[in-house]
Amino acid sequence: MKKILLLSLAALLLPACADKNQYEQAVLEQMKKETDIKDYKITPEYMTKCVVDTTAQNMPGIFAFDPNRLTAYRNYAKMLTLTESQDPKKVLEELRTDFGSPKDLAEARANYTESVMECYTAVISESEKVEKEKAEDAKEELVPTAPTTEAAPK
Repeated sequence: MKKILLLSLAALLLPACADKNQYEQAVLEQMKKETDIKDYKITPEYMTKCVVDTTAQNMPGIFAFDPNRLTAYRNYAKMLTLTESQDPKKVLEELRTDFGSPKDLAEARANYTESVMECYTAVISESEKVEKEKAEDAKEELVPTAPTTEAAPK
């Protein structure tokens, strides 16, 4: 009985992982195209992880393998690959239906865009902090310490 339950659970989780992986791959492809990623010397993989985690916070569904969350991953991936499709107008109509309404599609796009901007802010401020710490450490190494003179007993 336990084996059947375990196999059933595994069968459900494999497609779930595929949906999230498909979304991560779509985000990664977008990040590879971003010129700011190159300018700020951010790895696309690092930015992708941040964007996926940040967008997931505002997606439908309570937990990672919630069916609503998995549908959202699938829809977000489709949204990001819209321009690569053979018939973008048809895919856009499908997305409006998949998300529930044009307003919901616009909110999803805004969620993605805001997540990208939040991640840029976080990653850049993090790298500036590291650079500042390195500069301070370098200064400390360059500052000579004054020799201490102890009064000799008379």
